[in-house]
Amino acid sequence: MTTHLSSPLTLPSGQQLANRFMKSALSESLGERDCGPSERLQRLYARWARGGYGLVVTGNVMVDRRHRGEPGNVVIEDERHLDGLRAWARDFQDGGTPLWMQVNHPGRQANALVGRTRPVAPSAVTARVPGAVKPRPLEDAEIREIVERYATASSVAESAGFAGVQIHGAHGYLVTQFLSPLTNQRDDDWGGDAERRRRFVIEVLRAIRAATSPGFAVGIKLNSADFQRGGFTEDESREVVAALVAEGIDLIEISGGSYEAPAMMGTMRASTAAREAYFLEYAASVRDLAAGVPIAVTGGFRSSTAMEAAVASGDCDLVGLGRPTCLLPDAPRAILEDGRTTLPSAQVKAGLRPVLGKVANLKQLDGALDLSWHTDQLHRMGAGKEPDPRRTWGEAALWLGLRNGPGAFRAKRG
Repeated sequence: MTTHLSSPLTLPSGQQLANRFMKSALSESLGERDCGPSERLQRLYARWARGGYGLVVTGNVMVDRRHRGEPGNVVIEDERHLDGLRAWARDFQDGGTPLWMQVNHPGRQANALVGRTRPVAPSAVTARVPGAVKPRPLEDAEIREIVERYATASSVAESAGFAGVQIHGAHGYLVTQFLSPLTNQRDDDWGGDAERRRRFVIEVLRAIRAATSPGFAVGIKLNSADFQRGGFTEDESREVVAALVAEGIDLIEISGGSYEAPAMMGTMRASTAAREAYFLEYAASVRDLAAGVPIAVTGGFRSSTAMEAAVASGDCDLVGLGRPTCLLPDAPRAILEDGRTTLPSAQVKAGLRPVLGKVANLKQLDGALDLSWHTDQLHRMGAGKEPDPRRTWGEAALWLGLRNGPGAFRAKRG
């Protein structure tokens, strides 16, 4: 049953993955006040280190402390937290599972109260979510500086013992903002047509490659589309895939949507429901364009049967697991060694719906509460406790407000 899931995989960089399970990025909000990694973060990742994954990807690490997605983000601007970063990576060096750092800039999705700075973006287009602040358009020199920030963070990550980085190019963050014509309305070298809109992500990849060694892996989490009229389309996404492959990307993880249109948290097409994964059809459609670069699909996988079928068919090379790992941190080991056939799943929704529906967008509220509920599980493991599947939506709402303050009930993590 799990023959393909247990098979090894070699990336273009030469890095070896022991099996086809990837722990996908989940924002942990466990950094210290000075934006360094904490002991709670190390304790959480020690749990995943023993989980039997072929690859583990961290939650988004920001490249600029002035622009952070939420409280508790780790930030890398230089080597000031190198010792803590080394401690974070140490368990994975010992256990043999590659640990990649997801590097990110939130752009217009930055929490202005956390960074105390007005968000920046390709163009001054405000996100259509509660609490959003109109961003300031970036100057050419600022864009080039942000590109170098990605390179610096990646170089420090390599020095700390991480095996690779993943560029966050999905869910409405800065890379996505450059790619989409809805959020990139520039007419200079960084926008105006599809080729110039994808220049930013290409320059980021080139800068990271120049700053790290050949064996250091570089992947990307990429939107299949942003699912908004007039936005980033699947055809444009395929063009980005081809360009990234030509530049030497190691792994492409497929996702989709933004926090204005959260396809990564919603329903899937009826034609893909039986196969569980949200973006599997799109992943299969770029197989030829990928030209041997492995493809990961995250979102929706819950049964070992569907996971095995997806890899066996060649539609994807890696099965990405996100929210199930909050409840079952050793999910791959449970499937491959213990014969488990289904993974735990929790869909958290607000109660009091007739009342709350009059004052809030229930879809956005449910998304925020679901993320908060799963973040609570990560915090429990970071504290040395076991996950608690009985946790209520009310508890999730309370801790969401305590962690994020005003504007907390905006889904903005991934």
